Order: sequence, then structure tokens, then C-alpha cells
Amino acid sequence: MRFASPWALLLFLAVPLIIYFQLFWQRRGSIRFSSILHAGQSGRSLRQRIFRLPLLIRVLILVFLALALARPQEGTEKVFVVSKGMAIEMVVDRSGSMGAEMKFDGERLTRLDVVKRVFYEFVDGNDDELTGRPNDLVGMITFARYSDTICPLTLAHGALSRFLDNVKLVTRKSEDGTAIGDALALAAARLKTAEETLSSQGSEKDDNYEIKSKIIILLTDGENNMGSRLPMQAAALAKEWGIKIYTVGVGGDAVIQVRTPFGLRRMRAGRGVDKKTLSALAETTGGVFRMAEDGEALREIYEEINQLEKSEVESIRWIDYREFFTVFASIALALLAVEIIMNCTIFRKIP
Repeated sequence: MRFASPWALLLFLAVPLIIYFQLFWQRRGSIRFSSILHAGQSGRSLRQRIFRLPLLIRVLILVFLALALARPQEGTEKVFVVSKGMAIEMVVDRSGSMGAEMKFDGERLTRLDVVKRVFYEFVDGNDDELTGRPNDLVGMITFARYSDTICPLTLAHGALSRFLDNVKLVTRKSEDGTAIGDALALAAARLKTAEETLSSQGSEKDDNYEIKSKIIILLTDGENNMGSRLPMQAAALAKEWGIKIYTVGVGGDAVIQVRTPFGLRRMRAGRGVDKKTLSALAETTGGVFRMAEDGEALREIYEEINQLEKSEVESIRWIDYREFFTVFASIALALLAVEIIMNCTIFRKIP
């Protein structure tokens, strides 16, 4: 509770003046009697007992009018949150070479599994340096010979784990390959229309959301050998649309196990990471290129991206006040009516 016009409470200073005037300064009419001895023995009437009541009512009227003029208010604080986040499109290689093993937290997993786990930590956070990206639009595109949108750009990150579970290595030779250019072009197109995607989701949070910047994180262990668009052509589109590309080379030379009539044999898969192209993609669009030899190195790369691309949350606070002066003004008006009625009836004076 607060008073919007506290200066009105100075009217309380008039209360003792009114009391003093009514009791000591106001002149009353009188009639002389030879003796009032028997009048004193006759007792006091109800009117005499409550003859101070009009004065009390007048004082209360002044008190409630002062409170009404001071405008008592009760406020409710409200918070309006504006999120300024990134629109992040993950572009993940799922070609056959991503089945090669790499170290991750004491285990040996496929490169694709490591990429999926660290990506989820990047979005959802872990107990270490990765704090999560709760205020970012996140989507995922996978590619081998062909590129596919696995998860559309969304703020509802709870569904990402189910989408990640469906990301598998290619099993058919006709689908294998590394179409980096096509995948980047698709990701850039998705980010170009990110605002329309956000508005179509239509949630309350989306109304208070602003896309601060758009980035692509490309994770691959090979070189472009499929598709209709070259990687640098896709990078030119991304640069034109204001999109940064962060490139990550996963692992070193890809070695996979192949079952032969003579047992399992380890064979090199593909020609390895095309560092020159990945570096050029990042440099052209303002991103960075890094190599990740194992899961821990991949975490560190995500930590670096986490520092370079930070979201912002702005809280605008205001207080919604409810006025209560009408309550006090109504009480004062009611008391005034009572005083007028009493002065015209019980306390009526004959001049």
C-alpha cells in the first residue's frame, strides 16, 4: 500500500484545530435561571450524553477525506521479459565415415553419437561449462548424399532428444556421400525465414522474442563430394543473408571396421576432413573453424561458441496500481450525510 499524493495527509493537522474551536472558541446561546439546583438532580438525557457525537463525526469526515485525497494505492509488480537470442541451425554429417570411433568420457563411441551427445549438452546444458541455450531458436539438418531437416527451428527444446534419437548413420550405399554445399544452403534458407517460422509457432513467449543473430554450426569429418551446390556457393548465400558459419572438423582420418571373409579389418574411410574448405567457409562468413579430435575437444569448441554467441534477456518491470480513494471518499460522504441528518433532527438548535 502506498499514497500517490501523501501531501494531502497534512490535513490531519486541522483535526486538533477543529476540536479546539468546537470546545473552547465556539460561542453558544444561554438562558439565565435563578437556580439550576433541581435541574442538576433531574439526570442527563440521551441527547446530552451524545452531544459530542457530531464533533466526532466531523473529525472522522476530515480524516477520511484526507485519506481519499492522498490516493491510497495497492500495486502489483509485473515483469515483461524480452529475449534476444540466436537462431542456430545445426548441420550434422551422418555419412558412413561418421561411424568411425572416437573417445568420449572414457568410452569409444561413433563420431555421430559423440556429436549428438555434445550437441544436446550444448542446448540443454551440463554441470560444467556448458550452460545451455534456453533462449535460442535451435534446429537441426543432417546430410549424407542428401540433406534433410530433422528438427525445425524451435524454442521448445524438450523435443530435441526425440529428434536426435532418429538421427542414424546411412545404411544404403546409394544414400552415402557428403553433400556439404546442399546442407549449408538448406540451413541458410531455413535461417533466412526464421522470423516467419517463429511467428507461425504462435506462443506467448514468441511474441516477446527477438532474433539477435543467425548462425550455422557445421560438423563433418569429410569433404564435399555430392550435391548440386558447392560449399563456397552456400557460404556466399549465408554471407548475403547475414549468417555466420562455424565449422567443426570431427576426428582425424576416418577408420572404420569392415567385416571380411578373413574377419574384421580396420580400413580408412574417405579422405578425411577438408580443412581448407572448412576454414574458408568460416572466414568468409565471420565464423571460426576448429578441429575436434575427441569428445572433450568437441565440448571445448562448443564452450568457445557459447562465449562468442551470447543471448540476452531483458526484463522490463512495472507496477500496476489499484486505486482505493473511492472507498474513503464514500465513507466520508456517508458520515457527512449522517451528521446533516443528526443536526436536523436530534441536535437541531432553535436560534
